[in-house]
Amino acid sequence: MNDKTIKVALAGAGAFGTKHLDGIRNIEGVEVVSLVGRKLDKTREVAQKYGIGHATTDLAESLALPGLDAVILCTPTQVHAAQAIQCLQAGKHVQVEIPLADKLADAEAVVELQKETGLVAMCGHTRRFNPSHQWIHRRIRAGEFRIQQMDVQTYFFRRTNTNALGQPRSWADHLLWHHAAHTVDLFAYQVGSPIVQANAIQGPLHPELGIAMDMSIQLKAADGAICTLSLSFNNDGPLGSFFRYIGDTGTYLARYDDLFTGKDEQIDVSKVDVSMNGIELQDREFFAAIREGREPNASVAQVLPCYEVLHQLEKQLG
Repeated sequence: MNDKTIKVALAGAGAFGTKHLDGIRNIEGVEVVSLVGRKLDKTREVAQKYGIGHATTDLAESLALPGLDAVILCTPTQVHAAQAIQCLQAGKHVQVEIPLADKLADAEAVVELQKETGLVAMCGHTRRFNPSHQWIHRRIRAGEFRIQQMDVQTYFFRRTNTNALGQPRSWADHLLWHHAAHTVDLFAYQVGSPIVQANAIQGPLHPELGIAMDMSIQLKAADGAICTLSLSFNNDGPLGSFFRYIGDTGTYLARYDDLFTGKDEQIDVSKVDVSMNGIELQDREFFAAIREGREPNASVAQVLPCYEVLHQLEKQLG
């Protein structure tokens, strides 16, 4: 596998699928040979744009292609686990966009099958790869910084069912199982300590979508560090996730791929990794793990504790 071109199918030709396609363009030795989408005409249009020779609406058709090595799933949350299992059963390495599942039992089933097959199975917990968070992680690993508190705001304006490009979506997003997953995993990953306490409250359910549009989560790690996470689909700007790291030797604010001190002095993170694109970096890790026959960062086994916490929080919310 070291010298062979890795042949990949990508399922999900929407907003996040194209982000992966853009990132993969910068990675040598990888070829996207198939694109799976919900509507064939649109899927063919995206495939043509990116020079992909095969387009289909059926994942099984892609899995049957000769020489296919791996699959990246950028499909609706509700089918992530089932499609990951389908890929592993077909003998293909798989990367699932976040979240791995929207039920703990489904996430556990993926992890169990990965152990049985020995294939690379990874989840797109992009925050582990963003250069700003990598910079913090390296300081922690070097013993130069210890987190005492993380304060995170994840804010969108999505009172209608739209995707990241503002286009109508065929499925409902979820603050807990999708957007909170980023921070729950990142907090435990950064402090290097398991979450031992978790609390959540939520606002009213959307009358049509049936999901909470506002949520507040508190976390505590075994080492004593705490995290406060606020999430909203009702926020009318600015949009996105904003991270404040409060530690023993400083305070840092991560705003997407930018990093600042608590005094708003920008830190140069352009040389932290080979790219500033977190999606590209997570794809690079996926393909490197396949070539090297190793467990990737953000493997399904590594991120499973995140989904155990989300399960606990869901039970609290009733």
